[in-house]
Amino acid sequence: MADIVTPEVRSRMMAGIGPANTKPEMLIRRGLHALGFRYRLHVKGLPGKPDLVFPGRRAAIFVHGCFWHGHDCALFRWPSTREEFWRSKIGGNITRDRRVTAQLLDQGWRVLNVWECALKGREKMPLEEVLTACATFLDGTDIQTSIGRDQTVTVDASA
Repeated sequence: MADIVTPEVRSRMMAGIGPANTKPEMLIRRGLHALGFRYRLHVKGLPGKPDLVFPGRRAAIFVHGCFWHGHDCALFRWPSTREEFWRSKIGGNITRDRRVTAQLLDQGWRVLNVWECALKGREKMPLEEVLTACATFLDGTDIQTSIGRDQTVTVDASA
């Protein structure tokens, strides 16, 4: 499918997508706050600057965008232009996510990944169900889990 905007406009649009305070992240933050959970945001002293940090519970939550983190779901599709760039970019993000999770686990933190597709799209779960799963993780003892299928795409540079 051809892009409906010029390359310059698309570039400006993509550059404007920030790593923090995204709509999915704000949904999780507001919901958990309403449930009585208190957290710190984007703690610079931790690997990967998790989106939400619960120091007393030694728990960190990442709210991942399916495109940027290469989630194998209906919201992800490889771009048809600049394929080598995007495979490198998204592959690097996947590698960094795995490294950051391992570092946090080594430091004694528990890690929850909430995928964007759990909050929108055809795989969307009811928000209350997502928040309940987050609360269960925070109150529980699981070391690492994911809301949304815990599977990323395979990055093959030769493809």
